[in-house]
Amino acid sequence: MTSEDILNTNDYELMMLYHENDENAKNIIYLKYKFIIDIVIKKYQKYLISLNVDKQEIDSDCALGFSDALKSFQEDRTTSLPTFITLCVERRMHTLIRKYTRDKHKIEQESFSLDFVYDTDNKLMDFVSDLEYEPLKNMTDYEEYKELVNNIRNELTKKEYDVFVLLIRNIPYIEIARILNLTPKQVDNTIQRIKTKVREIKNKIN
Repeated sequence: MTSEDILNTNDYELMMLYHENDENAKNIIYLKYKFIIDIVIKKYQKYLISLNVDKQEIDSDCALGFSDALKSFQEDRTTSLPTFITLCVERRMHTLIRKYTRDKHKIEQESFSLDFVYDTDNKLMDFVSDLEYEPLKNMTDYEEYKELVNNIRNELTKKEYDVFVLLIRNIPYIEIARILNLTPKQVDNTIQRIKTKVREIKNKIN
């Protein structure tokens, strides 16, 4: 199978075969999305270097995160398979970093939980606050904040939500495009639609 064939293989068909213990499907999924591991490692590289984490341990944890994603992914999940793989590999990185540092709060501030149970997240606030309204960080009612997050999740299309989740996790535009098999222009257009929708949602809440 050529590289182009792998990229064009339907994820849900592959996942059906994977759950039937088809080793070939598992290998194809890995070949298709193994680059995500490099993206995540690059994102956390400064933490890993400063903590002197062994490369073999990093690779092992990333592989476990990838495997976690395949075992847990469901077709009706809010996010796509590549986004879910990214989140699962990141979760393993957070666990690895927490193992090497006591500065847990700093790491956790930068992440979503795997099940999208959001806590106050500065990156999310900064993104949503890029509007012509009162900054989200000034919101004092946490229930209002949770309502906003839930409304965002409900109003965005699946593609928009994939872009949104990756963007507020500090994944660069070019890497978002690569993960979701989009062009940078498509990502930029999607972000503009997201901002418009978030603006409308925030206006309704206020």
